[in-house]
Amino acid sequence: MSAALDSLLDLLDLEQIERDIFRGASRSSVVPRVFGGQVAAQALVAAGRTVPAERVAHSLHAYFLRAGDPGAPIVYSVDRIRDGKSFTTRRVVAVQHGQPIFHLSASFQTYEDGLEHQADMPASPDPETLPTAAEMLPRYAHLFADPGMADRLIEARAAVDLRYVDAPPFGTVGEAREPRSQVWFRTNGKLADDPLLHVCMATYVSDMTLLDSVLLAHGRGGWAVGDVVGASLDHAMWFHRPFRADEWLLYDQESPSASGGRGLGQARIHTADGRLAITVIQEGVVRVPR
Repeated sequence: MSAALDSLLDLLDLEQIERDIFRGASRSSVVPRVFGGQVAAQALVAAGRTVPAERVAHSLHAYFLRAGDPGAPIVYSVDRIRDGKSFTTRRVVAVQHGQPIFHLSASFQTYEDGLEHQADMPASPDPETLPTAAEMLPRYAHLFADPGMADRLIEARAAVDLRYVDAPPFGTVGEAREPRSQVWFRTNGKLADDPLLHVCMATYVSDMTLLDSVLLAHGRGGWAVGDVVGASLDHAMWFHRPFRADEWLLYDQESPSASGGRGLGQARIHTADGRLAITVIQEGVVRVPR
């Protein structure tokens, strides 16, 4: 296991301070606020720790309310909304400095057999043939507003092996493209056999690239280039089938709409053998600086 992955696992290992209250550490990201994927993953950890182990997460719906302070811990308060025969529902509020910064609702289910169908996995190259972040990002360092941004991005993503199928938005600045993007990802090391951990890790990664497709439609390079400003507004995920976050997952993303200073991204995550594991939808603020 890489040191970066070990550090991320420590970040997700929340301290329980009361029956339904947990505390998580924070750390800086490439922007001066807590990375949204971190808050979402930590909130799901908090919810999951109040649920019987045999019930697995099948959906989450979340709102990002305020920017998180990376210099302060985050307190997660869990409400036990419902414990039914098949489903369990939890609500989590993340608080910093006395104010809510994030709200999550999550549902968990006992496994059962049922009807089966799924969308086909799209065509994509073998991830092993694609460049790693450490190989790819230095090629675009000259485009970033901050000359140290490439190194900071590599460091921020060191726990995850994330590989773009095509050039990222900052690789084709000024060139409008089809609003669709694919990345392959897996953790940089093996994880324990805990379904909640794999779901939380996928939640963490899901906030990294989903709005890329919005930028591609307008030839914008993104936050690192400085030709847009933005932040996540809300995030929803549905976990359809078991998967491992330490094995290759294809994140197939597209944007059906941008308007009113907001952009929408939607995506499907498939396992390498073609099983549809997760559906993701996110809306974010996407503004052109004045």
